[in-house]
Amino acid sequence: MADIEVNQVLDAKGLSCPLPILKTRKALNGLSLGQILKVETTDPGSQKDMASWAHRAGNEIVKVEQSGAAYIFYIKKTASGE
Repeated sequence: MADIEVNQVLDAKGLSCPLPILKTRKALNGLSLGQILKVETTDPGSQKDMASWAHRAGNEIVKVEQSGAAYIFYIKKTASGE
């Protein structure tokens, strides 16, 4: 897979549910359609929560990584808003 061009990075490490989702939604609202938001979290529940939220909101998770205790999501804005 080619490198993903990230337009914005959101550090949500150390935050518990629902804060990573709320901050992700706010950050995506500031992006244009097609742009990529990289979100870094440490909440293990964010794996399930982020996938569920992205599906409901109509945005696409293009890649998920884990680096130590951090979960990294690359989310493409494909919806104009919730």
